Amino acid sequence: MGPDAFEEMKSFTEELPQARALGLKVEHVEPGVAVLSMPWSAELVGDPETGVIHGGAVSTLMDTCCGGAVITHPDMLEATTATLDLRIDYMRPAQPGRTIFARAECYHVTRTVAFVRAQAWTEGDGDRPVAAATGAFTASGRRGAGQ
Repeated sequence: MGPDAFEEMKSFTEELPQARALGLKVEHVEPGVAVLSMPWSAELVGDPETGVIHGGAVSTLMDTCCGGAVITHPDMLEATTATLDLRIDYMRPAQPGRTIFARAECYHVTRTVAFVRAQAWTEGDGDRPVAAATGAFTASGRRGAGQ
């Protein structure tokens, strides 16, 4: 990632059709960290009686955020990645009518795999996660390392 990491991350997100369809927005980027948001939308509701967003939309938010954390990691040689494995633990429903945020951190990169952890929460309720994730992503990384 170059000096315009925010713009590069924005381009990465905008290139993904599902991210565009969900209205994902880049909120913050730093080396190895990404924060994205997804606005509440009636079209994304999985339970019409409660207005809760479908878990698949939350999964896409978290997966995209994790990928963003990977491509912004300073050890990455290329800004490309793909999901190898993603485990998401859903802890509670997101609050209806509120934006959902996700923050992901890429904490280790080898020559071929990047490891990430993430959390999602509802706007105004950051102390109570909606979901947590851990994942492995493809990597073209480890500048100067033979791991």
